Amino acid sequence: MLYFRPAAIFSMIVIPALDIRRGKVAQLTQGRPGTEKFYGNPVEVAKNWEKKGAKVLHVVDLDAAIGDGGNNLEVVKEIRKAISIPIQFGGGIRTLQKAREVLNAGIDRAIVGSAAVKDSDFVKILAKEYGKERIMVAVDCAGGEVVIKGWAQKTGIMAEDLMARLEDYVFGFLVTDVDKEGLLKGIDAEEFKRISKATKVRICASGGVTTEADIRTLEKIGVWGCVVGKALYEGKIKL
Repeated sequence: MLYFRPAAIFSMIVIPALDIRRGKVAQLTQGRPGTEKFYGNPVEVAKNWEKKGAKVLHVVDLDAAIGDGGNNLEVVKEIRKAISIPIQFGGGIRTLQKAREVLNAGIDRAIVGSAAVKDSDFVKILAKEYGKERIMVAVDCAGGEVVIKGWAQKTGIMAEDLMARLEDYVFGFLVTDVDKEGLLKGIDAEEFKRISKATKVRICASGGVTTEADIRTLEKIGVWGCVVGKALYEGKIKL
């Protein structure tokens, strides 16, 4: 059984984001290519977050998520060998073959997005093969509506409807507020509160986490964990 121990200060888990673009750690503004700011070698950055006390690492293959031909899975496998803490990983997991490769490589939890939105059986098959504890579904929201393919395509599906369809087959949902992502302007607390009430499984919140106050607010809402990206890399929050 996977064991995700909460960070000492918070009852909620605070998870550093490590997004990979063209082989380097990067942060984008609202997921838009061309807004990248780079922060170094992924393996070294991962080791640094573990050294600073991270209990879980959130890794995303931005190239695969965007779909512009890049693939950083081999880099992710190197990260897996370099650190001992659990890894939750997503980005471009759109086929069962890719999902199996990720999970068979020792990644603790696979995060699936577009494929899960399009086909519920995709999630059900993985849950049956690997156990639902190793599966998360990415619920990327813009105005409450689910968006896919690197946030570029609207689906017409509301977040709560997608979660109701899949909650029996997952460990939890990674809910990203696309409208707030990468802006360093804080979270939409009411949106996270609404979404967290819509499901019986864990919510991992992402998008807009900028200050410790944001983290305290999410803790009060009762989410399982939160992913912090640009605010950590820019020194707004210290892990």
